[in-house]
Amino acid sequence: MPYDDSVPPARRARRPLLVAAALAALCLTAVTGCGGGPDGAETGAASPRPGGDAASPSAAPTPSASPSASASASPSASASEPLPRGPLTGRTVVIDPGHNPRNREHTKEINQQVDIGTGRKECDTTGTSTDAGYAEARFTLDVSHRLRELLRAQGARVVLTQDDDRPFGPCIDERARIGNEAKADAVVSVHADGSAVGNRGFHVILPAAVKGGGADTTKIVRSSADLGARIAGHFVRATGSAPSNYIGGGTGLDTRDDLGGLNLSTVPKVFVECGNMRDPQDAALLTRASWRQKAAQGMADGIADYLKG
Repeated sequence: MPYDDSVPPARRARRPLLVAAALAALCLTAVTGCGGGPDGAETGAASPRPGGDAASPSAAPTPSASPSASASASPSASASEPLPRGPLTGRTVVIDPGHNPRNREHTKEINQQVDIGTGRKECDTTGTSTDAGYAEARFTLDVSHRLRELLRAQGARVVLTQDDDRPFGPCIDERARIGNEAKADAVVSVHADGSAVGNRGFHVILPAAVKGGGADTTKIVRSSADLGARIAGHFVRATGSAPSNYIGGGTGLDTRDDLGGLNLSTVPKVFVECGNMRDPQDAALLTRASWRQKAAQGMADGIADYLKG
């Protein structure tokens, strides 16, 4: 599944979004008919998503290398690396590349249930893929590398929750814990959706107000909504992609109470579903290195806009 934990769309929590106006303002000069037209009309709930990457890694198109050849950052590494001074100096951003390329080899481990505060969910999932076999887990790593370099160039300390440096996971509870322990100013979980053909566009998932067990998002709901709206607006500008035509009512924003990675976060956090890997038109974008760079740029601009206040 394309999220850190799966759930049928009917169980998604939705609430009125005060941030929709902010998104609309950012969209105004970006794409004609942002949130409307053929790719902006509401078409109903998302259809069930494929559970895994059926194609082998060797069948996938080879994505371009990330902009930097430097060693990948781990949850503890980047703090010791020299950073340029810039507008984000002193800020910490955690990037959470969805899934793990090797999750498929560890189905027993990733199917183990973990506590998400309000219940229990699978440790992780394999993610989706394009019909040609380009795995979501490869896509998320590539975009995360690009995003890391853009943020570091502005002086931010960047932490990745994983960098294909472990056999599986991390589990969804650990992904949240990494952001919390880093005392991140913002956390962005990078994903791509696996919905039906014809469902197109990106959306940003925001945490609902959840309180129960070890989950309490009450202090981060407003700040996360602000972060998500700014990312959505800049994503439109940078990529030219319209907000989702099947989730979020044309706003590109969706609020959920069922994702452990959000429920357990104590710092501002959102998920970004960059497009639908199962739609041929979206897949053509997601497999293009130049578009992935634009996607990273849109997220970086939104994060910087949020952090600068």
